[in-house]
Amino acid sequence: MTAIAVRGLHCRRGTTDVLRGIDLDVARGEVVAVLGASGSGKTTLLRACNYLTPFAAGEVRVADARLVPGMSERRDGRVLQAVRRRVGMVFQGFALFPHLTVLENVTEAPRCVLGRSTSDACDVAGRLLERVGLGDRGAAYPHQLSGGQRQRVAIARALAMEPEVLLLDEPTSSLDPALVGEVLAVIADLAASGQTMLVATHEMGFARRVATRAVVLAEGCIAEEGTPAQVLDAPRSVATRALLGAVGRV
Repeated sequence: MTAIAVRGLHCRRGTTDVLRGIDLDVARGEVVAVLGASGSGKTTLLRACNYLTPFAAGEVRVADARLVPGMSERRDGRVLQAVRRRVGMVFQGFALFPHLTVLENVTEAPRCVLGRSTSDACDVAGRLLERVGLGDRGAAYPHQLSGGQRQRVAIARALAMEPEVLLLDEPTSSLDPALVGEVLAVIADLAASGQTMLVATHEMGFARRVATRAVVLAEGCIAEEGTPAQVLDAPRSVATRALLGAVGRV
């Protein structure tokens, strides 16, 4: 069963075409690694999947909801909210509320958006923080955490909404190399549990170990896709070969 269907997606930034006719299906339980050089459109693709970045042409379908060009928060808020309840987002820069504790960051959306009681939201948040290895940091504030810990809180916050699909935008790009492993371990655990994920990443080793499919973007188009072994070991496109040459084979 398809979790997200993208058809003919075009996005522009000013006069620049960032995405040029993307077609992509993500099946339930699949982990799709989106690879590509900086500026290839990875972040734009993820943000378009829940309309954080509007697009100029095409459509995105999530369950029975359809995202199309020209939608607005005021006129189409109900549809957008329905999609964003199903599609969680983990940002490069964590995007935690600095004035809230870890526990408050994780419980905020379930209480305010889903209408859960504080007790229920705290119970779920506690379990999720334990899952990401931060069960003892609920009372801490974001500035008291390492980058890796903040990213794990961001993942717990997204999971608290029980999303059908989790979008992760370069989840390790803001981290020191020593902290990358702890975040990738959490994502690998989610993959093993069957969480559907679309992950923009430059971590080729992670794509090889965890992803079920790899998609390479180049100049706003899909240059190549297949299993991680196919894409990383026997690349067919010039763009993929150039990307692997730039980062080094893993």
